[in-house]
Amino acid sequence: MVEALPSALYRVEIEGRHRITAHIGDGPDRNFVRVLVGDRVVVELTPRDLSRGRITKVVSRQ
Repeated sequence: MVEALPSALYRVEIEGRHRITAHIGDGPDRNFVRVLVGDRVVVELTPRDLSRGRITKVVSRQ
């Protein structure tokens, strides 16, 4: 994750070149997820707009 944006959005860098805008995904296992700049995350991309996505999991911390 590169930067935090207003309205609970995040700028995420994918494969070192592409940057997308993502939000934290809802789900039954999500109570309170803290995402910090520099964390490695798993992102699901939307099929219609490849510049938007959903953060589903935090893989590793800084």
